[in-house]
Amino acid sequence: MTYPPQTPADPNQPPAAPYGTPPPGYVQAPPPGYVPAPPAKRKKKWPWIVGGILLVMILGCVGIFTAILGVGKAAVDELDDNVNGKNAVAGEMNNATADGSLEFTVTKLECGKAGVGESVLAVEAQGSFCIVSVTVKNVGQEAQTFDGSSQKAYDAKGTQYSNDGSAELALNTSASTFLEQINPGNKVTGKLVYDVPKGTELTEIELHESFLSAGVKIPLK
Repeated sequence: MTYPPQTPADPNQPPAAPYGTPPPGYVQAPPPGYVPAPPAKRKKKWPWIVGGILLVMILGCVGIFTAILGVGKAAVDELDDNVNGKNAVAGEMNNATADGSLEFTVTKLECGKAGVGESVLAVEAQGSFCIVSVTVKNVGQEAQTFDGSSQKAYDAKGTQYSNDGSAELALNTSASTFLEQINPGNKVTGKLVYDVPKGTELTEIELHESFLSAGVKIPLK
């Protein structure tokens, strides 16, 4: 049996692929029912960045809030000490002592009064009245009002007494006294009235520019 002559291979051509090898560019179709695996998800960095920023902001706010609380507590404690007379400056009778823009001079103490005022303005004491004469001068730069309700008095046991506003009004009818503003450089003289148990003698008075000011303590002797 005779075979036709074989054409020699061209040395410049790439060798033929082995039998069964797919040609270049061929893509094999997936088998039926094949589901490709989902691509791996990349972890997002932005939640961590945002969380870090929020944490820094929260810590900063906590620090500021703590500082404010510290300052606020110190201020409240100081005001509380003012109300309780712990920050009051010591003074003495017949000598001027200032609290803020008001300067006080206590000149006299009278106790054992059953009542004060006249006619329809007369006021009777539950016990007896102690009357303190005081001069108030405005040494500040603005008008100020002397508030009798902010003025306290004490007996030898440390019992605190408040000013009797009705008795003060009845006793100070001849002048405006503490009922009007005192302009800078001006002064007024009036009387504070305290209703105390009979036989009680006041030993000290605590005078204030305002309800929350430090005040001055003056022995009544």
